[in-house]
Amino acid sequence: MSLVDVTDLTVEFGSLRAVDGLSFRLEQGAALALVGESGSGKSTVASALLGLHRGTGARVGGSVEVAGVDVRQASDDELRRLRGGKAAMVFQDPLSSLDPYYAIGDQIAEVYRTHTRASRRAARARAVEVLDRVGIPDALRRSRSRPHEFSGGMRQRALIAMALACAPDLLIADEPTTALDVTVQAQILDLLHRLREETGMGLLLVTHDVGVAAESVDEVLVMRHGRAVERGPVADVLGAPEQPYTRELLHAVPRVDTPRVIHEGATEPEGPTIASADGASADGASADGASADGASADGASADGASADGASADVASVDLASADVVLAATGLRREFGRGKRAFRAVDDVSLTIRRGETLGVVGESGSGKTTLGRMLVGLLEPTAGEVRYDGHTRAGVNPAVQMVFQDPVSSLNPRRTVGESIADPLRARGEDDEGRIRGRVRELLERVGLEAAHYDRYPHEFSGGQRQRVGIARALAADPRVIVCDEPVSALDVTTQAQVVALLGELQRELGLALVFVAHDLAVVRQVSDRVAVMRGGRIVEEGLADEVYDNPQNPYTKQLLAAVPALDPRIAAQRRAARRELAAV
Repeated sequence: MSLVDVTDLTVEFGSLRAVDGLSFRLEQGAALALVGESGSGKSTVASALLGLHRGTGARVGGSVEVAGVDVRQASDDELRRLRGGKAAMVFQDPLSSLDPYYAIGDQIAEVYRTHTRASRRAARARAVEVLDRVGIPDALRRSRSRPHEFSGGMRQRALIAMALACAPDLLIADEPTTALDVTVQAQILDLLHRLREETGMGLLLVTHDVGVAAESVDEVLVMRHGRAVERGPVADVLGAPEQPYTRELLHAVPRVDTPRVIHEGATEPEGPTIASADGASADGASADGASADGASADGASADGASADGASADVASVDLASADVVLAATGLRREFGRGKRAFRAVDDVSLTIRRGETLGVVGESGSGKTTLGRMLVGLLEPTAGEVRYDGHTRAGVNPAVQMVFQDPVSSLNPRRTVGESIADPLRARGEDDEGRIRGRVRELLERVGLEAAHYDRYPHEFSGGQRQRVGIARALAADPRVIVCDEPVSALDVTTQAQVVALLGELQRELGLALVFVAHDLAVVRQVSDRVAVMRGGRIVEEGLADEVYDNPQNPYTKQLLAAVPALDPRIAAQRRAARRELAAV
């Protein structure tokens, strides 16, 4: 009997069919990845395996069996025994999955006691055991810590430990590495692989990152619009895909080993265009975080953005002759005082010229976001200065704007997106409502949205569309420099490619300088003229992008590049073995 047996699964939310006749099997000890863009229905499938749609109003059809349990026909008690006992799930955002009030160890112990009726002492011992197993150092002491005291990677390890507490037959991991930097991502993927080897559990991995799938599974099932497009061994599907959509999806993946392609003028983007980036429109709730009516969510935009993230319309820049628009000298930023003072940025100097893109990469905690906020003026440096066009100015400078990582939290949910975009116009004294509305409509159309979207609210848009709103708001101030803080980290590869292409076209058209802060080294290579690598608040290596990537000098840069997921499963296995040997030294 298969560990997971899904036959003709359908899931409907109102008039939206999020999953449409999907069938697949997963054997004991095997690993399968559900891969697709936002809105493809993959997370909906994962939830259906544990019966999480029960009581939500969703209509579920077909047959779902997990570890011998008929999920659709099971009673509530049977489902409770299945969840956490025979099958466990690791969610994308560990911070929202963990109770901020209780210690990590107590939360794991509670899960263990619920399913085994063990004593409190035995449950606490089990919590420490699984925390140690997933690589939490000093597990006994750290089991008493609360979630906010853990880093992002440690919180994800804690969630995996909670899932392992009852030794489940199946682990469902829903985008477990999306928000993590490349080195922590590699550690989590290595951990999942090791746990599979040691326990023999099955793994169902839900991801939009094809590289993550190549690192982690035996087989891949590619989904689109709730249906299976292609399935097979990971080496076959990624190495020689049969379906056009799979080929397009792979073509959209930026490659860390591919030099940046420079397009002169308004050259057409290379490669095929995927018509829809997240498979739905802004008109309703979505199946997978996109929206509901089946039109384009962030699809072929008005600017003709290509799905080819690796060559997304970037203009060549004569770096030697371009004017310096921003120069930072000796920047330092400390948080706290006295012995508790923490130096987030330490003696950083850099220049940015008109029309160029400076990529800033590094792990979480390296200081890159703090640096970006100082460049914009959102944070005052403890020491050093930032000069704009040769002049020093304290506070926020309208000529330097920021596109934030999370457009949801940077947009007021109670205001229309048009009003949010209009804020910079009003801030500089514009009071003619007709002119304001007209300018905002122009900006909406310029970033590939519709003028009629002025009166819509943030929740009515997909992730890619909300990021376009953030870009429009930044453009409203007529800036010379835009600092992009992880602008595509939460987007699937095709939406990511379109947003990057949009930024490239705006840069070429308006002569903008861009500071592109990200932990995705492949994306940074494809958009950047120069790259600065940060670690511990300092720039450890800086230079032309292709030189830094092809011939890194600093050991830390080499370590970052070695952690980037490979699309070839054989190379991924070699890198995993090398990391394991290094860790054993």
